[in-house]
Amino acid sequence: MDRPGPLKTYIVEDNPTIRENLIGTLQELAGVEPVGFAETEQQGATWLSANNGRWNLAIVDLFLKQGSGLGVLQACRRRDPEQKVVVLTNYATPDIRARCRELGVDAVFDKSTDIEALIDFCNELRRSH
Repeated sequence: MDRPGPLKTYIVEDNPTIRENLIGTLQELAGVEPVGFAETEQQGATWLSANNGRWNLAIVDLFLKQGSGLGVLQACRRRDPEQKVVVLTNYATPDIRARCRELGVDAVFDKSTDIEALIDFCNELRRSH
């Protein structure tokens, strides 16, 4: 049986420590291959729009150095159906979850409690590709 290939993942996270820890964890436990990262809304939205065929998953934080992850989510609305976008935030309130759903997000994960669920999501996505 073929092993699933790496999950090409773009990360929008402005905290270098969180970003590096997240990348290390997801590479080890979920077969994620980072294809780039952004620290601002503009960087993330521009890269994701310009490189539509180069990623399978985008992981987006909502609070960034400049701008908001919501703008990045808006830029991803016209992605291919097999491309997934998830939010990883410290503020996974019901209002935030609802707003993210309106913007077409596939899942919302809380940084403090949902890392295992994010790993499960990534592994499931890899198996389905």
